[in-house]
This record gives sequence, C-alpha cells and structure tokens, in this order.
Amino acid sequence: MVNTSYDDEDFIPGTVNIFDSKYDDEDSFNGQHEVKRGKRGVILLPQPSDSPNDPLNWSFLRKSWHLVLVCFITALTGAISMDAASAEYAVNELYGISYKSFNTGAGILYLFIGWSCIFFAPASSLYGRRITYIICLLAGCLGSLWFGLTKKTSDSVCSQIFVGMSMSCAEAQVQQSISDVFFQHQLGEVLTFYILAISIGTFLGPLVANYIGEGLTFRWIGFWAAIICGATLIVVIFSCEETVFDRTKFIPIIEATASDSLSDANQQKDRTVDKDPPELSPENKRSCITKEVDVNTVSSPKLIAMTSANPETAAQELGHTVTEDKWSYWKRVAIITPSSYLKGTGFKQYIYRFVIYFKVFTIPAVWFSGILWGLQDTYLSFFLTTQYDYFSEDPWLYTENGVAIMNVPTLIGAVIGSIMSGFISDYHILWLAKRNNSIYEPEMRLWLLSISWILSPLGLIMFGVGAARQWPWQVIYVGLGFIGFGWGSIGNSSMSYLMDSYPEIVIQGMVGVSIINNTFACIFTFTCSQWLAASGTQNTFIALSVIDFVTIGMAFPMFYYGKICRRMTKGLYLNLVELSQGN
Repeated sequence: MVNTSYDDEDFIPGTVNIFDSKYDDEDSFNGQHEVKRGKRGVILLPQPSDSPNDPLNWSFLRKSWHLVLVCFITALTGAISMDAASAEYAVNELYGISYKSFNTGAGILYLFIGWSCIFFAPASSLYGRRITYIICLLAGCLGSLWFGLTKKTSDSVCSQIFVGMSMSCAEAQVQQSISDVFFQHQLGEVLTFYILAISIGTFLGPLVANYIGEGLTFRWIGFWAAIICGATLIVVIFSCEETVFDRTKFIPIIEATASDSLSDANQQKDRTVDKDPPELSPENKRSCITKEVDVNTVSSPKLIAMTSANPETAAQELGHTVTEDKWSYWKRVAIITPSSYLKGTGFKQYIYRFVIYFKVFTIPAVWFSGILWGLQDTYLSFFLTTQYDYFSEDPWLYTENGVAIMNVPTLIGAVIGSIMSGFISDYHILWLAKRNNSIYEPEMRLWLLSISWILSPLGLIMFGVGAARQWPWQVIYVGLGFIGFGWGSIGNSSMSYLMDSYPEIVIQGMVGVSIINNTFACIFTFTCSQWLAASGTQNTFIALSVIDFVTIGMAFPMFYYGKICRRMTKGLYLNLVELSQGN
C-alpha cells in the first residue's frame, strides 16, 4: 500500500495503488465497506458511495448523456469563438471595420476566455455546476446576437467579451464535470471526447460559418450561433443533471472504544482504528465516533471526530449504513444547488476562494500543462494566419471555403492524437502500473508524448516551409495533420496529467491552465502578423518548431522531478482540498 491517509507523512498527491489494497484479504472494510473495483480489477478512485445520487453510480446512459451535453457545449462555444474571423472580409467590405480591430477583438476574446474561469470557479463549488453552464450559454447568446448586429468597430470588439465568457465554461468547468462523473483511470478516455469537441469547434467552425455567410450574409453567422446557443440552453436547463455530490457523509464509520474520553479521541483522531467496533449501549453516555480515511476508499482528506450525548441518536445518525433516497427530477435539475457548507449568500466565501485560487500558480504541474496546451493555441494563430495569407493568392488561389477546408487534415490529426493519448493511454498506464508493483504515478501519462515530440515540430516545418517554398500540397496537408496530432495528443496528455496529479482540485488546476493558455494566445494574437512580416514565414515556422521541440521535451525532466514537485506541494494541495469541501 502506498499510503492509507492524507495525514500520512508518506502521502504524495497523485500517487496511488490502483490494483492492490490492504483490505484485499478481508471480506469488507471493517465489516462495513467493500473495496470497489472496475472490470479490469482496478480499484475505483474515488470510491463511489452507496447513494443512488452519487454521479459515480449513474447508469451508463446517464453518464453518456452528460458527457454528450458538456462536449456539445465545448464544441459550440469553440465554434462561435471563431465566428468573427470567418466574417472579417464581409464586415470590412460593408462597414470598413479594419482587420486590426478584429485582431483586437480576438485578443479580448482570449483574455475573457481565460480570466472568466477564475470568476466562475468559486461559484461552481458554492452554487453547483449547472449555474455556470447556464450563465455561459446566456453570454454566448448575447455575444453572438450582438455580433450579428455589428455596424461599427465597438460592436465587433465588445461582442467578443461575451463570446469569450461563453467559452470559459469549456476551459475548466467541463473537466470538473467529467471528473465528477467518471473514475480516475477513465480520464484519458473521456478527455478524448473533450479534445475532439474542441477540435471540431475550432477547425470545422470556420468552415460552417463560411458557408452560412456565403448563403445568408455574415449577420446570420451570429444569428445562427445565438439560436443554437438558445436551444442548447433550454436542453441544459431541463436535462443536464447537477454533478455536485457530498461524498464525505458516506464515509464508512468506525467506532472507537466506549471508554475513550472526548479529549483522548481528539488527541488520537489521526490514528488508524483497527479493532472491531464495540456495540453502543445505553450505559455509554458519551462515545467517540471517528471516520477512517483511506486514499483507496474515499476522497476526503480529513479525519473527523464527532461526539453524541445520546448513543441511540448517534447510532441512528452515524450508523454503519447511510441511506439516501433518489433525488426527484426537479432537485436534479435545480438552477442552483447550494453546497452543504454555504453560509448565507456565500459572498464572503466566494471572495475568499477567488483570492486563494491564485495559489495554483505555485504548482509546477499547472505551469507545465498550461505552457504545453497554451503553445498549441499559439501555433493555431500562426498557421491559420498563414493559410489565409498564402493560400488565397497565387499560385494556390483558394476560395474562403477552400482555405477553411484545409482545417480538415488538422482535425483528422487531432482525432488520431487524442485517441492515442486517451483510449490507448488508459491501457498503457495500467500496463505500466502493473510493472511498478501496482503503483500508478501521473507521470506515466507523459510517456506517449515522445511521439508528439517528433511529429508536432515536424508538422510545423512541413507546413510553414512548404507554404513559403510552394511544396506539393500533399506535404503541406500531411504537415497540418501532424500539427493536429500534436494538438490532440498534447492537450489530452497535459490535462490528464494535471487531473491525475491533483484529483480533488480539478477546477482550480484547470483555471490556472486556462489563464496561462489564453494569455499566451492573447499575446501572440497581437504579435503573430508582426513576427511573420519581420522574419518571413519560413524562418518563423522553423523557430516555432524549435520552441515546440523544447517545450514538449519538458516532459522528460518531469518524469523524474514531477513526483518531487507533487511531494513539495502536498500542503498546498490539502489546503485547497479542505477549502473545496467548505473548511
């Protein structure tokens, strides 16, 4: 066993034993709780409770529908974030709004995508996940409608504020919902669908928008986006179930000896209670009841001591089994689901969490994931700009739709890359864990990046140098496929790594990644054209490929130093976990 408690000095965030348990030779966990496993003998992390309302216990259809909904929101908000770029030419011709203004709007878009996340994250923990999706879809409706009514520069720029807010839920909230519903060893698999959703919205969104603009005028690009956002909002309100669930109240109860005094229990509450629990009797006016926490059994990090002057009440309230009726439909789809620790309106709690969440920027894994994923968005700005600048002129003479179709090989590459770092990675890490005495380390997720380490930089060279020197289109399109492969593979691996390293602060970690990611994208949105103009397309893409090669290569030192960093950030992790649970 790696460790049995978050209070164990040997505990390291993310390091778990996913096949063996010290309770394997026993029929149950102190007679009360069996260690639950998946089909392949994998210990389920976190351990699901016995409640029918636990999202981990949802049926396959309920889980699948929730995944479909959040992935559709991801694809939709990703697509509408590309709408302005698809309408630039038409708006410029009609109203004379400069391309520089659209560039400013794109920079603002990225800023609001990233920084809106940290405003929504505390609300998600206090008021439920659903309310953030509803707010973001409302913002998407407003931003898209505003863009469809564009007549002046301020319209084209300010509409992107709301469009950016709409996509912020796909940057951190969706990953949190996924981790609420699926087990840790399934993250790579389900994140594949998330990356595919982002890829579809990013790469196919401009193609769809171009066809709408050509057939109905540019205004309908915004109008159709608003209509679809509105329809999605209705579906979410009535069929997207809340995934917040307080699993701590279902932690197996172990009773201490009746002769222990309250003071003794408080001094010894961090000790593991191994003996069989005695029965409560009327003579025992005060009995100490403690909860034992095991990393392979529950997700709560705290050892809680509780007392009761009435043993019968204690037995009733904190007995061996905690039962709960299935929530009604209206409770499952309530607009707001207040947390059990909400005090009043929760304003002070919200402000406190908002400030504390900035501490995630002291976690190396957040920077590692943010830089890797952020640079993929950066390369997006460069190769999309090059596509429009080069391939609409001699000798290519592509139409706007022809340029947009160039995103198809990129999408194909993203699909292959995300499958490799998703479905294949889930099996690969189990194989590695078995060879490592059943101990799983999150750094095992990074091994498959060695393929992207070669293909992604190669793709940038094949596309950029190929465009500059007019290489055969087959070489250029394969290069785009390699770029897409890196997009999908790196996105999936970096997120899976962070979520596995710090499984109980997913949304806080993803907020940090989103801010880093979109801040990079914002900066390079303003500098992309200048860099290309100053250095030329060929030299620019060679430089980008070198940057790509070096940053992906950061995975190799993380194989060794990643665990050291996780050990060093244990205290911060536990503080953030306690905060997320209302302490």
